[in-house]
Amino acid sequence: MTGSISFRKMNGLGNDFVVLDARVRPIALEAAQIAAIADRNHGIGCDQVIALEPSDFADVFMRIWNADGGEVGACGNAARCVAALLVAERGSPHVSIETESGMLAATVGKDGSVTIDMSAPRFAWNEIPLNRLFGDTRAIELPQSGASGLGAASMVNVGNPHCIFFVEDVEAHDLASFGPVLEHDPLFPERANISLAQVTGPSSLRLRTWERGAGLTRACGTAACAAAVAAVRLGLTGRHVTVTLPGGDLVIDWRDTDDHILMTGPFALDYQGTIPPELLQGVETRVD
Repeated sequence: MTGSISFRKMNGLGNDFVVLDARVRPIALEAAQIAAIADRNHGIGCDQVIALEPSDFADVFMRIWNADGGEVGACGNAARCVAALLVAERGSPHVSIETESGMLAATVGKDGSVTIDMSAPRFAWNEIPLNRLFGDTRAIELPQSGASGLGAASMVNVGNPHCIFFVEDVEAHDLASFGPVLEHDPLFPERANISLAQVTGPSSLRLRTWERGAGLTRACGTAACAAAVAAVRLGLTGRHVTVTLPGGDLVIDWRDTDDHILMTGPFALDYQGTIPPELLQGVETRVD
């Protein structure tokens, strides 16, 4: 490999990312290198690695890898960080981001907060996806996977598959223990993010999430969207919800005119650097 790879370390409510700019010089990363970069003991440390690539349809294409090296289709907190970078570059408060899961529109407010249009959620069993037909995905029992005592789970796809349990106290359950078991449950052919949600008012939730491929996270934007939507479907809250995560608050609006989800929250640029060469063993960069 020739040349070095610069990065930005960013976070949205503590959900942190290593952001690479591959718009001029494409970067090919293997799963092992992604995992090495994301390793918090020996690498840079992050929940996801993000690559910015050219797009024919949007201002940028955002490629997303979880800390285990697996590629995923959406990350709401990363989208806010990427949107802030693009707005700073372009001087316009409105930008568009293409992902594997679809197009996202983003707006940076005067207060510095970022609103992402996460598009409409999907509820059909084969859109989440689940491995068999369910006519109603609002409440599905998972007794075979260590979910005993949690009750039924709501299933939603917001760019990623989500499984949400509504409980009286999100701190009263050992999510770190059963989260990875449920993530790999046969019901989820693409695995799933596992969340515990607690209704704290008619327009507020508390949320903890085990993120597939990343583990316990301080914030998961798509999980916040999924939990808010699931709460509305169950009649637990209204369509405007403040979701409190370990890292802070996200405001979720599930718009009734077109069913699009609007997620609003902060971002932060932590620092910039160059990836240490020892983390890039076997990585090749392609120059078109």
